[in-house]
Amino acid sequence: MINDAIFMFMDSLLFFLLPPSASLYFFYFLVSSDCCFAFYKGERKTLFEIFGKLKDSLKKTKDSMMNKIESAFKRFSKIDEEFFNELEEILIFADVGVATTEKICQNLKDVVKKNKLTDPKEIKDNLREILAKTLSSNDETENEQNKITSPHAVLVVGVNGVGKTTTIGKLANMYKKDGRKVLLTAADTFRAAAIDQLEIWANRTGVSIVKQKEGADPAAVLYDSINAAKSRKVDIILCDTAGRLHNKKNLMDELAKLNRVINKNLENSYIETLLVIDATTGQNAVSQVKEFKDVTNITGLVLTKLDGTAKGGIVFAIKNELNVPIKYIGTGEGIDDIEPFNAKEFVDALFED
Repeated sequence: MINDAIFMFMDSLLFFLLPPSASLYFFYFLVSSDCCFAFYKGERKTLFEIFGKLKDSLKKTKDSMMNKIESAFKRFSKIDEEFFNELEEILIFADVGVATTEKICQNLKDVVKKNKLTDPKEIKDNLREILAKTLSSNDETENEQNKITSPHAVLVVGVNGVGKTTTIGKLANMYKKDGRKVLLTAADTFRAAAIDQLEIWANRTGVSIVKQKEGADPAAVLYDSINAAKSRKVDIILCDTAGRLHNKKNLMDELAKLNRVINKNLENSYIETLLVIDATTGQNAVSQVKEFKDVTNITGLVLTKLDGTAKGGIVFAIKNELNVPIKYIGTGEGIDDIEPFNAKEFVDALFED
């Protein structure tokens, strides 16, 4: 009990002393006789609860892709063309994509040639490193953080059915737990259900919402939201947008209009546009990213439903072919089942037993 109190005090102290982005990841660990646990943002959790969620969400992909790769490592006694043909087939079947698969295998061949390796078991760590590098972002997160203003506007876009509204709710919950004041904006006024669903999430997470009736001008809703955010000292505006307008030009015009409202009413504001993608759609997800990149500046992706697909390899295809940073991943259906994307942790979760 004394240890518990000490660690909870230290966690609380860090929460106030450190900036939110730092305190989000600060842990204090204590190994007891029965388990290893941590105080994470004031809550006692086992390490499995903290780190096991990602591993669980990737179980289907791991069973489909990684177990087959592991089997190939064991079955082949030497590294030859036949081995690489099988590896390519496994990766393509997992929706890694042809171009990305070829790049990964070529990088692996270069390592094999340079180090004169002959046993497939010797290159497991090399493959792990290459996969992590494929997912690594070239953008500098710290510089991006320095751009963020308050209120910080986040436009959330994506086709209907990908989990966009749920993602907004999870992000609101995550930001609120991180000490941020959040305001939801119901700018998808084309569907009454979208407004109602967002209001449910606002009530569930305990954050405010700005809304108007169905058919209202989305830009007008965002304008009201910005004014409310200023008066209420809000840190983050999460803006829901229409899932799909009837043609690409209308979608482009609508998003451009929302950006103009932000630029005019939040001077020098850093606008973040997050595209929500359903990982279960496989290569269709790549097409969706391409379509939205054509009409707006996508600053990051949120991948949902990873726990429901065996084709999580799509993550590699999206990052390699389109070079859009993956910001968050959905790890389940619960309100806390979203986390910032980390390339190394993602690949480690695939490889670890």
